[in-house]
Amino acid sequence: MRKTVSPKVVLCDLDGVVWLAHQPIPGSVRAIASLREAGIRVVFVTNNSFSTYDEQVAALASIGIPAEGDIVTSAMSAATAMKSGWRVLVCGGRGLIEEVSRVTKDVVVAYHEPMAAGNFDAVVVGFHREFNYQVLTDALTAVHGGAVLIGSNDDPTYPTPNGPIPGGGSILAAIEKASGVTPTVTGKPYGPMAQLVRELCGNVSPEEMVMVGDRSDTDGGFARTLGARFAMVLSGVTDTAEGVDADIIEADLSAVAQTLLKE
Repeated sequence: MRKTVSPKVVLCDLDGVVWLAHQPIPGSVRAIASLREAGIRVVFVTNNSFSTYDEQVAALASIGIPAEGDIVTSAMSAATAMKSGWRVLVCGGRGLIEEVSRVTKDVVVAYHEPMAAGNFDAVVVGFHREFNYQVLTDALTAVHGGAVLIGSNDDPTYPTPNGPIPGGGSILAAIEKASGVTPTVTGKPYGPMAQLVRELCGNVSPEEMVMVGDRSDTDGGFARTLGARFAMVLSGVTDTAEGVDADIIEADLSAVAQTLLKE
């Protein structure tokens, strides 16, 4: 058993941990404030690639959580897999479009316009409600034309107050199945997202980080990728502790914060 080190950084998932469809989970706002008051940095690490960075900041501010400079999204991680000058077909939301456009100006949004002629260097996929048969066809055509397939994340579902809905991973799976090409996935729990977190957190060691999430595969896997501890909450996708491999298991973020503050 490894020695427990008091955390300097808490990496906090958003959906299912802080809120459900932007509705705060009881106690989460105060929990974040209490961690920060104790000198612990809270960084929000989300596989949400749909919302833009500024939208995420504004949404957190609207419930009383300052977050500027403390957010890492899977859209940001997807952009690290591309090169300047690439021609990219985006099958995703505003956040993904924005981050890809920071890297290259040759961006085509699959559902905004008819499929443009010519080959693409990459097809990048994230959650978007506009996904349909034509988007699937355009993505398939681009991949068969030589484009690399990149997924911002592979989460199969997305938690809401009314239960889970299909996530970006379900859309990515359809394109993978149709094309027969295995995608490069960049969000949690994979290396590109971990690298963004390391860069943001500077000289904080993995042992001084705790990842709080509601998925043992995604968030727990991300903790293992980083070498950090994993705190599991039962307020999101997962509602039972049975079979969960985590260093801490609590009902919600408020209880996790109390446990960490006792350290």
